[in-house]
Amino acid sequence: MSNVKEEIQKAIGAHGVWKMRLASAIQTGKVDAEVDTIRVDNKCAFGQWLYGPGVPPAEKTGDHFKKVRDLRAEFHKTAARVAELAIAGKKDDAKRLMDTGAYKEISTNLTAAMMNWSNTVK
Repeated sequence: MSNVKEEIQKAIGAHGVWKMRLASAIQTGKVDAEVDTIRVDNKCAFGQWLYGPGVPPAEKTGDHFKKVRDLRAEFHKTAARVAELAIAGKKDDAKRLMDTGAYKEISTNLTAAMMNWSNTVK
């Protein structure tokens, strides 16, 4: 398996873990990361890889890379919004955003985009 494919597969798993972390935040009103850190898309391991030298230059010019990069930025902003609502005690709003709102849509689209990218990598 190529390094690119491996990193994408790890990121798909990590984004699933984020869903659990945010669900916990909604229940407890506490999040285990700073909201400002959640909001930016270059602090997590995949973001550091995505923006760093690990991605081959040919991949960085491709449509799959660009789509994943853009969706990830939206994912992080939306995850931060869920965290903000959870911390503010607005459980219903946070849950709605996660279950049927923008978070669910972006998360689904991001996972699909990462899988599509992974499938094109040799």
